[in-house]
Amino acid sequence: MQGEHVTTPFGRRPMTLALVKRHTAVSEISQGKSVNKWSVFRDVSEAMQSLGLKDRSLAVLDALLSFYPENELRQDAQLVVFPSNAQLSLRAHGIAGATLRRHLAFLVEAGVILRRDSANGKRYAHRGRGGEIESAYGFDLSPLLSRAEEFAGIAKQVVAERTATRRARESLTICRRDVRKLFGVAKEEGIEGDWQMIEVAYQDLVDRISRSQSLDGIHVILDGMRRLQARIINILKFHQDLDNSSSNDAHNEHHTQSSNTESYLESEASAERPVRVSSIGEEPPPSTSSQALPLSLVLKACPDIAAYGPRGVINSWRDLMNAAVVVRSMLGVSSATFEDACHAMGPENAAIAVACILERGRCINSAGGYLRDLTRRAQRKQFSPGPMLMALVRKSMTGTRIISPSPDEE
Repeated sequence: MQGEHVTTPFGRRPMTLALVKRHTAVSEISQGKSVNKWSVFRDVSEAMQSLGLKDRSLAVLDALLSFYPENELRQDAQLVVFPSNAQLSLRAHGIAGATLRRHLAFLVEAGVILRRDSANGKRYAHRGRGGEIESAYGFDLSPLLSRAEEFAGIAKQVVAERTATRRARESLTICRRDVRKLFGVAKEEGIEGDWQMIEVAYQDLVDRISRSQSLDGIHVILDGMRRLQARIINILKFHQDLDNSSSNDAHNEHHTQSSNTESYLESEASAERPVRVSSIGEEPPPSTSSQALPLSLVLKACPDIAAYGPRGVINSWRDLMNAAVVVRSMLGVSSATFEDACHAMGPENAAIAVACILERGRCINSAGGYLRDLTRRAQRKQFSPGPMLMALVRKSMTGTRIISPSPDEE
């Protein structure tokens, strides 16, 4: 029965039952209610797509509102405007007659305005002796008043969804970038893997991205990209574990009589093996400069680094330094730059610095240049990772952003 036409006291035009319901609703506006017409217009603009309107529809609504002399739409006021099509077209930036009629119909169908037709279908008003309008025929703006809260709710929902969509796209962009960097690390290091299939899966996900993608669609692509990222990280970790095993075996053969630890640095020309110790399973003690910094503080300040540890967790300083080796390549930091940092500040502090750079990736234009700057400061005994970590901890607690990417803030 929704689409049936009935006779109506509102004029000659046939009306659906839905329109009859809207006419009834505007007659039940609460006493004394008022709203700013431009505030409602902004809400309708935000809710445009949800209401089935177009840009030209908003231009026509804007023109109609301009014919209402007050800024406040009030329950006790005359809310019918009666401009001619020529006047409306002029104020709607010269919109053509046929287009004007079509978008007026859209506004009526969306329940934003109502038609108040005269007996002959013309738009005009009867005025009293004092010039006040006693009755008018044209377009009734009452729905904007009666549905103001509804339009505001729709607009709020649209804005929230748009914000969520933007953030999801940002996360997808970052994840997509990280996958490409990890893929580049694997190729640079000559690591074996089913890279052709991974490349096909990656390209398939990229091809599904489009500007008109819904929020749910973006989340599906993001989940797929994150699974692909985890798969590549697992391959890199497996390769790194093999290097760990061979490195420790070779170390035990040469140092079975020594209880002192060797230098934590190895040439990255030999595949950037992680640091070596005197016996299998022995935890290397942190260097003097980082003894006061617990590992838990580092992981609290820099949670992103954990994803690059063995099996996706970091339980020791060894795990942190191994993860830093993977991350420095992903960030485009050269092996020579990283080695210089290890010499200048110690391998643990160098790993902390890399973790901080990863955490602040959006604020740092050049990870290599940033690390070189920290290295120069360490050589002058002017660098400690403590302030960097505490700044990140404060950021995570307060939700504020660290503005300056310069090491001088530390």
